[in-house]
Amino acid sequence: MATPGHDRVERRLAAILAADVAGYSRLTGQDEEGTHARLQDHLRSLVDPKIAEHRGRVVKNTGDGLPAEFNSVVDAVRCAVDLQRGMAERNADEPEERRIEFRIGINVADVMLDRGDIFGDGVNVAVRLEALAEPGGICVSASVREYAQHQVNINFEYAGEQPLKNIVSPVRIYRVRFDPAGKKGRAPTFLQKQDEPVPPRLSILVLPFANLNNDPKQEHLADGITDDLITDLAQWPNSFVIARSTAFSYKGRAVDAKQIGRELRVRYILEGSVRRSGKRLRVGVQLIDVESGTPLWADRFDRDLSELLEMQDEITGRIDLALHYNLTDAESRRCRARGSNDPEAIDLEFRGQAALYKPSSKATHAEARTFFESHSRSTTEAQELGLVSR
Repeated sequence: MATPGHDRVERRLAAILAADVAGYSRLTGQDEEGTHARLQDHLRSLVDPKIAEHRGRVVKNTGDGLPAEFNSVVDAVRCAVDLQRGMAERNADEPEERRIEFRIGINVADVMLDRGDIFGDGVNVAVRLEALAEPGGICVSASVREYAQHQVNINFEYAGEQPLKNIVSPVRIYRVRFDPAGKKGRAPTFLQKQDEPVPPRLSILVLPFANLNNDPKQEHLADGITDDLITDLAQWPNSFVIARSTAFSYKGRAVDAKQIGRELRVRYILEGSVRRSGKRLRVGVQLIDVESGTPLWADRFDRDLSELLEMQDEITGRIDLALHYNLTDAESRRCRARGSNDPEAIDLEFRGQAALYKPSSKATHAEARTFFESHSRSTTEAQELGLVSR
């Protein structure tokens, strides 16, 4: 049986702007009628016209704030900046204790529309972001920053990955930095930008594997292999593997490795494809170094469907070796550039490379990894002995 009212619910992707007045209770405690009158004037003269100008829609008025909906993320961000600049101008002659200042949060998400109102976790995230914004400031989610960073003349300051009340997963947050005056012919006076953290050494995103059969009935095979690889890689010690929900948000999208690396703070991307022919399965895989945008390793696996689990073990084993080799090789290049004269470290590197190219098996994987890990320990000891510069 259908849920009552279900036929009236519409879903769509939207940018949600949530705004409220910072310190509203304090302001009304000082002057209830005056605060109400000034706020209504700001809404009537600035807020409502700006939202309409940027093709947005005020969903409802909550007394001291409002949620608004936009079809475009860029429009929502531009509107927020215009609102804060407009409020800064209107507050210029007001005593600080009487100023009405908005805090704004913006998120982009799939929302439910019912009787003109919007619902869903995406709306809740926007409200939580607004609560984290400074008076006169704007906080956005990472997805908003991804859409808007090259379209709007502002800067984004990374504020960390933070848990939000009643939201299942932590959200990566950015503060918008802009010139409050917004004067033309003058570069924005950005505040100092906080450096984003360096990605962990073993950080990886597994993109949803492509189904080359173009048969929706085979989609489960590609998705299943992707799921299993995410699970297997997440079990590595000291690894950082992007969660399935985030990984699958890129399904079917053209992606730029360097941009994803910056957005998700990963060093590596694993992508692949699956093609089924009868009971045979062909899986192509490549591991991409995000910094350079080039493949570190690529291979193709042909197996019977009954050997699917063994093939997945082999793929993760080869990725394991490719990552360890890449990290070790990078360290070796640094050592050689600094004039290393430690023959043991060089010997271990060459022996690891030789094992890497033997026919793939668990035994050769273990052999190569042992050499690479021994090489790393030897390099560290050489640094301590002064054979290699730090």
